[in-house]
Amino acid sequence: MAAHNELGKVGEQLAHDYLIKKGYLIKERNWRCKKAEVDLIAQKGEILAIIEVKTRSTDAFGDPKDFIDDKKINMLISAIDQYVCSKKLDVEVRFDVIGIVISGEQIQLEHVEDAFYHF
Repeated sequence: MAAHNELGKVGEQLAHDYLIKKGYLIKERNWRCKKAEVDLIAQKGEILAIIEVKTRSTDAFGDPKDFIDDKKINMLISAIDQYVCSKKLDVEVRFDVIGIVISGEQIQLEHVEDAFYHF
């Protein structure tokens, strides 16, 4: 597996562990629908949080969360619509981004709730 894929897996595990500590119930990991892949689907109370995890080894080229484009956002929205309908869920849906920079032993993690409204 390529080094960037390994870094991504480490980041997803860090995000998973962070969410668990914050009281979220992880419903799905790497859930796929057509061409979309949702990193984490988590629930806290009546909120279904759709989590996109972006992990980088440096922030020299920008914040990790800045690498989510409109195409990715639209794919996630479409996929989650399918997910909510197929599971017949009655929840509020929120799209979050967890940006992680792993540089040596240092880890920076930023959780942005309702991220698509903050870009």
